[in-house]
Amino acid sequence: MTTSQRYSILITDDDPLARETLRDIVAPHGYRTLMADSGEAAVELIRQNEIHLALMDMHLPRLSGLDALVLARQFRASVPAILITGDQDDNLVKRALSEHAFCVLAKPVSRHVVIYVVNKALQKYYN
Repeated sequence: MTTSQRYSILITDDDPLARETLRDIVAPHGYRTLMADSGEAAVELIRQNEIHLALMDMHLPRLSGLDALVLARQFRASVPAILITGDQDDNLVKRALSEHAFCVLAKPVSRHVVIYVVNKALQKYYN
């Protein structure tokens, strides 16, 4: 088993194409992926599974990615998260960082940036 195969990444986005694109970026690097289409589904997956990293869209129906992260940390206090947003602003970044998100990425995301940030987050939290 390679190092990356030890890690499960939760991808949460209400846009199926965005979820599949993120999966297509991380899966070839050996990461196991779980997918959620809502903040509520993400919280449930984190509650029921060993998730090592969450890639979460900020803007989801009902429960935002950041709100889902706050709820999920009731079950997994240390799950690192990378938030992704189409409308990044200073207030969002400050709020995300105050909730201990690893970082906030702007859409559209770059394949190379996603892999770099995922690797850095996993190294920080698990090495």
